[in-house]
Amino acid sequence: MKMTREAQIINGVNFQSTLVPVNLPEVFRRIYYSLYMNSNIPRAERLGAEMTRLLFCKVYDEKHNEADKEFRIFPNEGTDDVALRIKELFEKVKERFSDAFDKDDKLHLDNRSIAYVVAQLQGYNLLSASRDVISESFQSFWGPGLRGEKGQFFTPRNIVRMCVDFLDPKPSERIIDPACGSGGFLVECMARLSDKANEEKNAFGNIFGIDKEIDLARICKAYMSILGDGHSNIFCADSLMPESWSNNMKSGIADASFDIVLTNPPFGARISLADRNLLGRYELGHFWKKTAYGLWKSTDQRLPKQAPQVLFIERCLQLLKEKGRMAIVLPDGIFGNPSDRYILQYIFQKARVTAVVSLPPEAFMPSTHTKTSVLFLAKKESDADDQDDYEVFMAIADGVGHDKNGKTTYKMNEKGEYILDTNGNRIIDDDLPEIAARLRLFRKRELLHSHLGFAIRFSEIKNSVLIPYYYTPEIDQKLRDLEKSAKYDLVSIGELNKKRIISMKRGHEVGSRYYGMGNVPFIRSSDIVNWEINVDPKKCIPEEIFEKFKDRQDVRENDILLITDGTFLIGRTAIVTPFDTKILIQSHIRRIRCLKPEIIHPYLLLYLLNIRIVQQQIRAKTFVQATISTVGSRLNEIVLPIPKEERTRTMIISKVSRIVEMKIAARKAFNELLEDSRDALSLIRE
Repeated sequence: MKMTREAQIINGVNFQSTLVPVNLPEVFRRIYYSLYMNSNIPRAERLGAEMTRLLFCKVYDEKHNEADKEFRIFPNEGTDDVALRIKELFEKVKERFSDAFDKDDKLHLDNRSIAYVVAQLQGYNLLSASRDVISESFQSFWGPGLRGEKGQFFTPRNIVRMCVDFLDPKPSERIIDPACGSGGFLVECMARLSDKANEEKNAFGNIFGIDKEIDLARICKAYMSILGDGHSNIFCADSLMPESWSNNMKSGIADASFDIVLTNPPFGARISLADRNLLGRYELGHFWKKTAYGLWKSTDQRLPKQAPQVLFIERCLQLLKEKGRMAIVLPDGIFGNPSDRYILQYIFQKARVTAVVSLPPEAFMPSTHTKTSVLFLAKKESDADDQDDYEVFMAIADGVGHDKNGKTTYKMNEKGEYILDTNGNRIIDDDLPEIAARLRLFRKRELLHSHLGFAIRFSEIKNSVLIPYYYTPEIDQKLRDLEKSAKYDLVSIGELNKKRIISMKRGHEVGSRYYGMGNVPFIRSSDIVNWEINVDPKKCIPEEIFEKFKDRQDVRENDILLITDGTFLIGRTAIVTPFDTKILIQSHIRRIRCLKPEIIHPYLLLYLLNIRIVQQQIRAKTFVQATISTVGSRLNEIVLPIPKEERTRTMIISKVSRIVEMKIAARKAFNELLEDSRDALSLIRE
């Protein structure tokens, strides 16, 4: 019998939901583009609503129709029959979970598109997915613009799982996510408690969620209801304004009533809260001033605006009981910016920092490149001793299982070959399970000392910096080993500067309006490559601008230029040659001069700034401040291992000298070639 066109859509699809979806984003993107081009609903927002309804039908079918699946297509079945059955399935979902769906909710997709989605998903078991199905769907179908404008960057399941591992919820404990989104944290908590639910029937009733966005709140409520098979305490409201809550919410969600708070609040450079009434109810909504003792004190003056994630820190602590536990995802700026030290002081006053896990920049890509960490806290008791010292667990994740495009990444060896498990399968490059395991070792006092899990005492935290890679144990160990070898003098850049062995100056910004208006090179960070200065004629500036800044910058031959601000270029160096003395340098660059070359020669310093252990220190001390990465004043903390033997120093200087001389000779030959070419062209024109 000849297949119908509708039957061809699903030809070859497995009719049993047995496959575990490995890469849900790719599955959803494929569906999205097909529906966007071929369905009766071309708008991304409406497609998102339709797709989430279909996903709830799929999840409900997996959970409640184990024997006779309805979310499937039978052989030779037409699309109208498929669509009718799925619409009837959605009515069952609505009827069973009437508090999660409006009675007027319907599936508006055309029948052929419904059948296509069923065909694409029917072979998968979504409840066994490694990532949150609804979150993945939302991100794929609602569009990056909508998410980015509101700071809604959903938390990958592996990060969620690590947080729940750390906090280890019990059935009797009350749990809340005050920025719950589609419910990733809450769903994972439910999964952890499901094995213990018989011990305490009300376990799921102790889980609460709030989200300001109605679509997200409804998705979370429906998903929680389906998975928990019961009423869910999910509310659409502003967590930061409890005065606006309904009486029903107020009776169920009170300050100091929760054992656990988990959340990934909205964050982003373009979103902030400016409501004066809102800011007035939070200490972190006010100006803080620095006292003579280096501490910060809150004032009565309200800020003009505040980032939402900062207010969520305070709100979460308000919701916690004494000794309550908390996990919150935050941008790295809060953990290291000098201007944000008042935020950390507030946290230190209210809670004990139990752990900080640094996530790589890819963690929330492709939605946002913002570098984040997870902060774990335990709320202090009212009579807690502020002088109490304790250990803080820290970890640095290099991989989170996906790249900047959201595609799965796998572990590789130094040869670029995939590392396989005992079954011959590739291993996902995800450090978070190992970090969670090391936390368990830490609690047993068996912690291995590496960047995947180490401990520092609270009293050892420097300058209120909570960024884990600032304390990378492998770097400290390497420096200790160098010192023990007795072959090196370990001297910081700050010491050399203080003793006037070197001097440092920062460049200036002259303004892009002067670019290309003159012949004086303006050197930016991108112009420094392989110890050389590459002049971009398009960025040359007028003579009068050079005269304005030249004495302040005072660039001379054998000065070293070091990039200290930016992102990927920090740590690059160049040495000033006779060809480069008439230049101006950008503010992202430091000019370093060796004042006493008999103690440290410019060529020796150039070499030391580029060795692995120094470059590792530079990366470890590079923080995100506002919207840019910078080493800042932490440049002074960089330790240089200066060889003690004069013969070794002389050998290094000699080799670097030959390299620099070759670069100068090549530059001279290139300039002569250009000059000869100009002369030849001039003769031809004549």
